[in-house]
Amino acid sequence: MEAKEMAKLAVAALEEKKAVDIKVIDIEKISTLADYFIIASGTNRSQVQAMAEAVEEELQKQDIHPKNVEGYQSANWILMDYGDIVLHIFDEENRLFYDIERIWKDGVPADL
Repeated sequence: MEAKEMAKLAVAALEEKKAVDIKVIDIEKISTLADYFIIASGTNRSQVQAMAEAVEEELQKQDIHPKNVEGYQSANWILMDYGDIVLHIFDEENRLFYDIERIWKDGVPADL
């Protein structure tokens, strides 16, 4: 499955769980890490975990599994690495603190 299609599925799963301020950044031309970064926020620990679970379930339906997932237990920043796409799911406070969008400002906002 192409990275763009994976990103669409992930965003749909995040939207279903009422994720806040979803941003998709195309980093394909500026990094070898991935093609897309997806950044989203949840309002509390339970929602952040539910968002991560929803993404994992949706992508598993397509037999796509994460290479790595970090931060699930603390749920202030869950990083999900699927190779072509990387998700950063934050609580609101940590999203403001780490400001990933600023760090990757050379990426292109993607319209899926």
